[in-house]
Amino acid sequence: MSASKQEIVAFIEAEFPQTKCRVESVDEKGSTLSHEIGVNELRPGGTVSGPVLMSVADVAIYVAILGKIGIVPLTVTTSLTINFLRKPSADARIIAECTLMKVGRTLIVGEVSLYSEGSSDLVAHVVGTYSVPPQPRQTTL
Repeated sequence: MSASKQEIVAFIEAEFPQTKCRVESVDEKGSTLSHEIGVNELRPGGTVSGPVLMSVADVAIYVAILGKIGIVPLTVTTSLTINFLRKPSADARIIAECTLMKVGRTLIVGEVSLYSEGSSDLVAHVVGTYSVPPQPRQTTL
């Protein structure tokens, strides 16, 4: 039971109005998101801050999962590992490309590649694990 891009966008807008992430595409295999960069996203040295990159990656995995299993709001991050590879541009959107690596009943693992828009060089690589809440058992009478 998957969710469409429109369903996911409506859910994210309602439940996470503070996010600046934009869902570009989503299907049962993954998602692509973008995030505008302005002065509020920069750290000293004129680069995008680590927390912004982590947030974009986390949302990309969450959106990919919703695209695969449907809207399950209490699906939560249990692990997020990020490798910062190069300085992102302060003048370009961050693009996140997520691929779901393993989809289990209770755990889902996703991989995210982060880029500065217009460049094919990775700025960060992220792997995250999410826990899916147990679904109620159906009983027969």
